[in-house]
Amino acid sequence: MRVGAARAVAVDWVRERMRVDPSIEGAVFSGSTVGLPDDAVLPVSSDVDVLLVRDSPGVKVGKFVRGGVLLEVSTVTWAQLGSPEDVLGSWVFAPMFRTDGVIADPSGRLAAVRRRVAAGFADPVWVRRRCAGVRRRVEDGLRALDARAPLADQVLAWVFPTSLVAVWPAVAGLVDPTVRRRYVRASEVLAGHGWGGRYPELLATLDGGGVDAGRVREHLAGLAVVFEEVARLPREGFAFGADLGAAGRPVVVDGGAELVAAGRHREAMFWVLVTYARCDAVVAAVAPERARVVRPGFEAVLADLRVVSAVDRRRRADAVLASLPAWQAVVDAVSRRVVAG
Repeated sequence: MRVGAARAVAVDWVRERMRVDPSIEGAVFSGSTVGLPDDAVLPVSSDVDVLLVRDSPGVKVGKFVRGGVLLEVSTVTWAQLGSPEDVLGSWVFAPMFRTDGVIADPSGRLAAVRRRVAAGFADPVWVRRRCAGVRRRVEDGLRALDARAPLADQVLAWVFPTSLVAVWPAVAGLVDPTVRRRYVRASEVLAGHGWGGRYPELLATLDGGGVDAGRVREHLAGLAVVFEEVARLPREGFAFGADLGAAGRPVVVDGGAELVAAGRHREAMFWVLVTYARCDAVVAAVAPERARVVRPGFEAVLADLRVVSAVDRRRRADAVLASLPAWQAVVDAVSRRVVAG
């Protein structure tokens, strides 16, 4: 399916939803389809992300299939979005507004945000502010690791801030890093700005030096079995619950296989680990007797990434924190080159 046709499905869904839910006050495209031309092909492992804007918090809709398109719908309040300048300084929200991705905007407030972000997106002041926000998130997350938390929580609390080091140069390069493919985007940005030689070091912060393609395929095969098991369990109350349903399988399993086929097997381990940890969290909460199905594969992934224990994760986190000044120099160089044109 072409991106334009997929977007049209999303627009129809938003309009239908807004007719029955007046608390939705706007909507905008987000994620990997932002900025893509209508005639681009949407991979089967990709979804179309939509952000609904409300006055008060709403429940995340999550992933579901509509008209043959996998939609991922999240919500945000006006207060969370903030002023146009707040959005412009946010590495999370600004990429959504750099192009005309507004779906619905009865009040005109999103249009005002769009105009401000489009005008200032490449301004060095705002690029630096967004990059500083990424660094703060890395530092805050890695410093706050809690060795007393359940295993899945510990792993997620380690891997997401660690992976933001890959987001950092992408933000400096004015590239939307997306979530699942953030390491691939980082590789492209670093190579495009003369820093490709630093990418192996960045990737090693995730996998400790490398997991071969055959082993990654084994992990994907094991995860596919676990995913089917967890998809049958109740997942209400989990922010990522919809991602572990049948609709989310192509993103995890097929998307991982695509990365392996493209020679990006090490990068695929990011979402393999995230998904295993999420599956483990669900099983621990609602079906602990099924832990024997999930835990061996999860522990095997942790072993291959060399982060089996809380001590391992603390050591790796401290190494990332120590490397941030050097990465700051890379990020600054990328930013200067982008601004210079």
